[in-house]
Amino acid sequence: MDNEQYTIPGITGVDVTLPIAGPGSRSYAFIIDWHIRVVLALAGLVAAMLIEFGSLRFHVDNGKRGLTPAFLVFLAPAIIYFFYHPVLELLMRGQSPGKRMAGVRVVTVNGGTPGIGAILIRNIFRLIDCLPMLYFVGLITALFSAQRVRIGDMAAGTLLVIDERVPSRYLARDALTAAEAAVDFTTLDLAEQILERWPALAVDRRDAIARALLRKALGSAEDPDALDDDALRARLATLSEQR
Repeated sequence: MDNEQYTIPGITGVDVTLPIAGPGSRSYAFIIDWHIRVVLALAGLVAAMLIEFGSLRFHVDNGKRGLTPAFLVFLAPAIIYFFYHPVLELLMRGQSPGKRMAGVRVVTVNGGTPGIGAILIRNIFRLIDCLPMLYFVGLITALFSAQRVRIGDMAAGTLLVIDERVPSRYLARDALTAAEAAVDFTTLDLAEQILERWPALAVDRRDAIARALLRKALGSAEDPDALDDDALRARLATLSEQR
């Protein structure tokens, strides 16, 4: 199941395919990450107990602070355990240590790097995907869904792909905003390629290509026919720099 492909239709007619990470790769990454975050959470618990009590023996002074020590001691490991995935997936641009070792990465349905909103949504839905135990709901959903995604991915508009096949220039882009979502990363890449070959192309040919690309990318927002050669190049550069 790890050899299935996800096709992103480009508005320029050039489609891009990404290899989908199936339940096997997903489970392997999760197992690694689960062990790492459990170890980190336990380390946080030990550190909190040593700071609060001066030893690994838990005790509560009801006459002074009630349950405050218990709250403080378990707060640190809870933060580590529940924020492990969202924080690292943001810092590592769709990956975590487990995902990196498994060779997979989270991307948006447009092929871009997910932003904070998508990351938070897919991780909040872990509470459902992990039911009733051992990630049963998430695994079953990944087995039978079209793109092998769990409920969290469906809600966030993300999917898990094999990292080694994802072009690095696409992953370098920041997450797409709502306004940028209409311009897929294939179109942006094509714009960059045209700009790289700009001096070598005949003026009439490059202007025709640029106008066609801008017309499809921007729709009725602008009239590229009214732009001269220099203005076309400048507008195409602006389009390719969207991040």
